[in-house]
Amino acid sequence: MSRSSVLRAGVLAVSLAILASGVALGQEGEPATAVTNPNSGEISDMLVPQATAYDTYAEHIRALNACDWVALMAQYPDEAEVHLSGGNVVRGREAIGELFAGFVLPSDEGGLCGITFSEESRLEVGGTENVQWVAEADFLAEPYRGSDAYVTDGQYMVAMVSTFEGTDLVMAEAAAE
Repeated sequence: MSRSSVLRAGVLAVSLAILASGVALGQEGEPATAVTNPNSGEISDMLVPQATAYDTYAEHIRALNACDWVALMAQYPDEAEVHLSGGNVVRGREAIGELFAGFVLPSDEGGLCGITFSEESRLEVGGTENVQWVAEADFLAEPYRGSDAYVTDGQYMVAMVSTFEGTDLVMAEAAAE
């Protein structure tokens, strides 16, 4: 093989590799079982992988604080579970979608949109981000603290274990009308 043939083959190989990576980067995710937000009618039918367990956790908090239901659901595969206090387990995309649909409603409609979760401490163990957090909002009379374990497979949220209990929130008194 001549030197120019080797060079052309090398350029072709590099070009194909760049093209292939560009196609992969251009994809927004992979298809998932479609779920519908019962309050807004939004549909989530894609999973968007994250690069690491930390990135999965960080995207979850970003989406939660932004009340972005579609972005929240883009993290939860069909077999995901959310473990809540009192032994309650929410299983699967549809049930998790309903859980977060209530959460992202405005506070005057019974939701918690406007609450901000901030990390106070975090420890990563394998694919699990263990986080102590504080939640604050204008509609809360005082900060609320809790802890979650965000269990990932490195790309998606496969389980979450949470101490969050909405009935423990101390709401600020509504302004006099």
